[in-house]
Amino acid sequence: MAKISPVAAKYIVHSTIFIDGVVDKPDVIGAIFGQTEGLLGNDLELRELQRSGKIGRIEVNVNISAGKTKGEIIIPSSLDKTETAIIAAAMEIIQRIGPCNAKIEVHKIEDIRISKRQFVIERAKVLLKELTQETLPDSQELSDEVAQSVRMMEVAEYGKERLPAGPDVDSSDELIVVEGRADVLTLLKHGFKNTISMNGTSCPQTIKDLSKIKSVTVFVDGDRGGDLIVRELLGVADVDFVTKAPDGKEVEELAKKEIHQALRGRITAGQAKLDLGVNNDGTLKEPSDRMVERKSFNANRVDNGREQNGYRRNEPRSDARDSRMDSRSDSRGRFPSRPSAPVPAPVAREKRLTPAEKKIFKETLEALFGTKGACIFDQKLNVLGKVPLSELSSTVKSLNGGIYAIALDGEVDTELVRLAERYGITHIVGTASKATENPKVSVLVEAEL
Repeated sequence: MAKISPVAAKYIVHSTIFIDGVVDKPDVIGAIFGQTEGLLGNDLELRELQRSGKIGRIEVNVNISAGKTKGEIIIPSSLDKTETAIIAAAMEIIQRIGPCNAKIEVHKIEDIRISKRQFVIERAKVLLKELTQETLPDSQELSDEVAQSVRMMEVAEYGKERLPAGPDVDSSDELIVVEGRADVLTLLKHGFKNTISMNGTSCPQTIKDLSKIKSVTVFVDGDRGGDLIVRELLGVADVDFVTKAPDGKEVEELAKKEIHQALRGRITAGQAKLDLGVNNDGTLKEPSDRMVERKSFNANRVDNGREQNGYRRNEPRSDARDSRMDSRSDSRGRFPSRPSAPVPAPVAREKRLTPAEKKIFKETLEALFGTKGACIFDQKLNVLGKVPLSELSSTVKSLNGGIYAIALDGEVDTELVRLAERYGITHIVGTASKATENPKVSVLVEAEL
């Protein structure tokens, strides 16, 4: 007799049986075949369907409890859905099994193909995910990989010393001087093509000549070796700006964001000499001379002691320039007619800002990086809103108070400080600042957090 398994079937009929008495499995199966015989015609005779393999083995599971029998009947079918439904309905005509009353209820006809189809879908999802992650990069990854390889192929040899350099050294007005070839490759990978390497610790003549006609930025590692290279370059070349990698890191290890932050926080050569305590020829000053000059330098600037990548950032203050202009007289010995404005006392920023506030502002600036937007806080440091820098002034005016602090991805200017004073804003945090000091508003930059 041909049989089919539930795995090979298209449909499975699930039914429950209730019997007022005690019977065994053979009694139930015999009643199913006996009481449906001749009921549906020769084409749907259960015995013939089972012989031809269109009906599978009928499974009966029964439990006897308190003199009554309960259980389930499972019939696999490879017939079409109409014939399967007729077979299922025929099961419910059985009212007696042996000497006992019985009742059969068909509660579900399961389409096996649906569960198989769902399995296929879920398995296909897993296979596609593995294919995408491991073997099939997307078009953007392919483009980035090709672009990076092309940039790295663009490393050329420049000058008589055959220094590793980018392709735009001649055409660019600005030049970035790094320590080695790996640093040039790193900057090329991130789009900086006006880079040239010293290819050692001593300054080549090619770089000395280029420094006379181009604006030179020295970009060194964040270690003592980097300081020594800066000292030498300051003494033998015409350096305009200096910047360093974060402490303990090398330029070749930096990510794109860290490179942009380091270059954005560069300082002038004059300020680097003061910070390193060296003369114009790169030699160290005597301790007493360094102390006197540092005091003089601090007296002539207003809160310009910003730290960025191991150096203080160079952010000219307009009030310091005004005081110097007012102290000068013309050739006839007369002072300018404009009265000298007193320089306001610096705000005690660090005392007014708690460590928790510093952490929140620092995280906000990192989240705003590259968005050219601003985040507005209330007194409890809840975010009132995020707006583009172009809409910041109008938003502050529309709120008309209730603002405690503003963090922005941009430079803090005098106009914004005046607006903050007018509306009672306590702190303004930006990536840089060129605003004059204000006794009522604390202006901070990213490096101070």
